[in-house]
Amino acid sequence: MSDKSYLPRLCDKEIQLALESSGAVLIEGAKWCGKTSLASIVSQSVLYMQDPDNTSSYQAMADTKPSLLLKGKTPKLIDEWQMAPVLWDAVRFEVDKRGETGQFILTGSAVPSDNVKAHTGTGRISRILMRPMSLYESLESNGSVSLNALFSGIQEEGAKSDLSVEKIAFALCRGGWPASVTKKDKAALRMARDYVEAVINYDVSRVDGIEKNPERVRLLLRSLARNVATQASLQTLKDDIEATDITISDKTIAGYLNALRRIFVVEDLPAWLPSLRSKTAIRSSAKRHFVDPSIATAVMRINPEGVLSDFQTFGFLLEALCTRDVRIYAQTIDGDVFHYRDKSGLEADLIVRLRDGRWAAIEVKLGSKQIDEAANNLLLLKTKINADKMGEPSFLMVLTGGQFAYRRNDGVWVVPIGCLKD
Repeated sequence: MSDKSYLPRLCDKEIQLALESSGAVLIEGAKWCGKTSLASIVSQSVLYMQDPDNTSSYQAMADTKPSLLLKGKTPKLIDEWQMAPVLWDAVRFEVDKRGETGQFILTGSAVPSDNVKAHTGTGRISRILMRPMSLYESLESNGSVSLNALFSGIQEEGAKSDLSVEKIAFALCRGGWPASVTKKDKAALRMARDYVEAVINYDVSRVDGIEKNPERVRLLLRSLARNVATQASLQTLKDDIEATDITISDKTIAGYLNALRRIFVVEDLPAWLPSLRSKTAIRSSAKRHFVDPSIATAVMRINPEGVLSDFQTFGFLLEALCTRDVRIYAQTIDGDVFHYRDKSGLEADLIVRLRDGRWAAIEVKLGSKQIDEAANNLLLLKTKINADKMGEPSFLMVLTGGQFAYRRNDGVWVVPIGCLKD
């Protein structure tokens, strides 16, 4: 199957490799992030569990003889498999029986309860997390600075971004939803709002079958949006919600947050806990983040002009945008992303750590006036890390909303988000 309108995704190669090495591939991620479009292109037959004309019969078949749903040319796509959780074990068993790779592709926009899977699928089903599109995938970053090249020490200087501050404000309000990146103006901005309303009124209750109060969900999302890219505590979120005269318990907030994680709306950024030269307490709480910055702007009901009018909010939202993109790029080169903060207040917005042990520290700054301070913080962080155990950083970077990429005399890279790629 082919689609001429399909914009290539960075995880395309990862999925192809997984199909060559595993019997089945599970692609998870937020609704509307492009899982089905990607999987449809590489599959030879498709089972749409949400097809309204056939859902009832598919469900009945899954309850009686699920193996019938697995027949067809391979790789076979089973879209939204979690609607019939028994399919997990059916796929695992069929993979064992056939003894071949590349048999099935499962996509899911919700994580079902742990007890629906009798077996983990380890060694049979490869898992891949797919996020909305990065600026490089949506063709807004020119990709002249490569994260991989920086780690390898071969990145050249002299790159320039064509992405203005106004375009960045628009991109983060529009989000990386594939169906919106080719649209313009109001039509492009509409999808994030529709997504948030679907989450509030349907998806967050559907994931576990527990009815949730839409107004409380909305207030929680607004509090998360106001505290995006911070280490806001559960108590902070609770106080924020209760300021509206609506009471909510810690247990309810925790339950709602868990549901939002399971439908890939919330994706907090964990803390990095490295070996230090001296004893310093490291703040271990995660930073609050959505899977896409447009969720924050949509729930706060602000548009690009509103973002531009409040540079403090813009700074946090830029960090959210950069977090999404760096996560996508790091995944492509087999890396993970964290943040660092210690009791002295020293921090790095993003720490990229590759599986081979190499690491890099990144600060996100909107304006050029903050670059010196950010670079000094990164250099100070470098002196605190125990290089004997952690190794020297592959690079230090200030990621900006500016135009020019260059390497400072102190060795710190300054890179516009409109230049970055994997």
